[in-house]
Amino acid sequence: MNNVTRRGFILRLGGAAGMLGLADAGNLLAQTKETEKQDVEVSPAEDLMREHGALRRILLIYHEWIKRLATKRYTQIETLTESSRIVRSFVEDYHEKLEEEYLFPRFKKAGKLLDLVNVLLQQHQAGRRLTDATLQLSNTRSLNNATDKQTLTSSLSAFIRMYEPHAAREDTVLFPAFHELLPAVEYDNLGDAFEDKEHELFGDNGFEDMVDRVASIEKSLGIYDLSQFTPKIGG
Repeated sequence: MNNVTRRGFILRLGGAAGMLGLADAGNLLAQTKETEKQDVEVSPAEDLMREHGALRRILLIYHEWIKRLATKRYTQIETLTESSRIVRSFVEDYHEKLEEEYLFPRFKKAGKLLDLVNVLLQQHQAGRRLTDATLQLSNTRSLNNATDKQTLTSSLSAFIRMYEPHAAREDTVLFPAFHELLPAVEYDNLGDAFEDKEHELFGDNGFEDMVDRVASIEKSLGIYDLSQFTPKIGG
């Protein structure tokens, strides 16, 4: 609903308030705002970047588990397993597949950012091998084996070290270039395609549900409260 239409609607709503009653008019306005909210479209770049936000929160969970492995605090190992499963299903089998099927081929066809695209693809493949290791070793038996525990720690550290710059480079170089690469109509249509795929795989509230799962893990580990990350700086 554009601004002109919205203003006209509000004026008509004001006139109708006497007939419908203020409560009914308020309900009608609330329903209209909810419809507008649902109709907001997410661009392909915004969609991919907010998924990177979910990934970065999982990297914080991995950081927490590296500290726990070093101090032998092994309780709640299921939180690490669940985090790795989210990486596998949401990041690797969905988010990265979108990049590999829709973004990378277009850059290769245009002959642009080829070195970057090749490195990103190699890192996707390396990330899947690291996730394989994490899924295999995030269990109580492996935590009690010194070699397995060291392999798990190394896997988590390597994943973090690779994906922090990986996501940052995509956000600041690849995605802006992708927007410029495509005609506006094709770019907008891809946003719809991404959303359809997300709903197909994860339901109508796929992204929101995934963020809720990550938040639940953060709460279990005591790292959900954002204020705890604020440094204490003397005045």
